[in-house]
Amino acid sequence: MKISRLDGRQRSKHAVMRRLALDLDFPVHFSGNLDALFDVLTGDVKGPLTIHWRPTDRARTTMGADYDRLVATLEDAARERKDITLDLIA
Repeated sequence: MKISRLDGRQRSKHAVMRRLALDLDFPVHFSGNLDALFDVLTGDVKGPLTIHWRPTDRARTTMGADYDRLVATLEDAARERKDITLDLIA
């Protein structure tokens, strides 16, 4: 099982993507956009996968709309693939 733990230190889309890529061993061809994130999570990375994300208010505010788009992409991937657990901690 591969686990990624995100917290308030990741305050940009790029920082979140980098942490996920490191923790979950994304392939070198990962390009760092949301479509690529979905594709890698649903096809390239062997599971099971668990993503724990405890964003701070400051991180949410700093990321703005990117936060919502990241969450939506992660939720879509978890719906697509049953061995992805997404644990969003408010």
